[in-house]
Amino acid sequence: MNAGRFNPEATRLDDAARAGWLYYVAGNTQDEIARKLGVSRQSAQRLVAMAISERLIKVRLDHPIARCMDLAKALKDQFGLASCEVVPSDPDAPDLLTGPAIAAAAELERVLKSPERRIVSLGTGRALKAMVEQLPRMSCPQHVVVSRLGNMMQDGSASPYNATIRLAERIDAPHYPYPLPVLARDPAELLAMQHQEAVRNTISLCEQADLSLVGIGQMDRSAPLFVDGFASEDEMDQLVRAGATGEITSWVYDRNGRIIDCDFNARVASAPLPQSPANRVIAVAAGETKLPAMRAALTGKLVNGLITSEATAERLLSHHAST
Repeated sequence: MNAGRFNPEATRLDDAARAGWLYYVAGNTQDEIARKLGVSRQSAQRLVAMAISERLIKVRLDHPIARCMDLAKALKDQFGLASCEVVPSDPDAPDLLTGPAIAAAAELERVLKSPERRIVSLGTGRALKAMVEQLPRMSCPQHVVVSRLGNMMQDGSASPYNATIRLAERIDAPHYPYPLPVLARDPAELLAMQHQEAVRNTISLCEQADLSLVGIGQMDRSAPLFVDGFASEDEMDQLVRAGATGEITSWVYDRNGRIIDCDFNARVASAPLPQSPANRVIAVAAGETKLPAMRAALTGKLVNGLITSEATAERLLSHHAST
């Protein structure tokens, strides 16, 4: 048991760290912080000031909040994760992506500081785009950035959520875009495309990646696959009937985290998802709509790391406890 939770000093620092996060990351006023923490405005003001004076916050938290640490440990134990980080949630905006994005950027920065060559592979999506925007500019010509899937929309335009190119530009590193569309027209076309040398090389880099960061997509009408035009209404209905619960880099899986044997997956051109990955594959995801997809991915061990929010972590654990 964590004795620090009964230490008044640790509790005071927890409160200061939470107030600092609400102020500097979530953009709350001191009046809003006072209401959310149940303290006076003067106390909220002192807590925010303490977050700076005690060097708890720059833009990223330097003090791990006990509740978030407990949730992260519980998720690691429950799902056998190699790593898990849980960041505070804004009570009024529990699905805010900023916190997980900052934590993911800090994790990525630790890898990029290595003087030795590192391969980083990325999925695509809103969470990873937000992560790259939180990363400081660096010069990392020794590293390689590679995309795990094509970054082209169905109409041929570039995806607005392309994280790979943005990251490579931000850290001045060579990058390998995935040279195929997200979906092939049929399995025969896919097989022919996969014989291209550039494709084989990119897939090989993905397999060797020291760190892979991916988003998790839900399977309903708000799903990125549907909203971005990769799956029609009929295809989405077919996938749901086949038991689809979520997707990672367009690979659709069921409630147990198993890749579904279906026509859609037979046309997915993305780099294969590693089975029980040896290297780190970290999902960056949060939000009510993503809970079933996140549970399934964790259950099936499609990822071995997770960065999420406090509210999402609590929901994941409460559902698991009730089943």
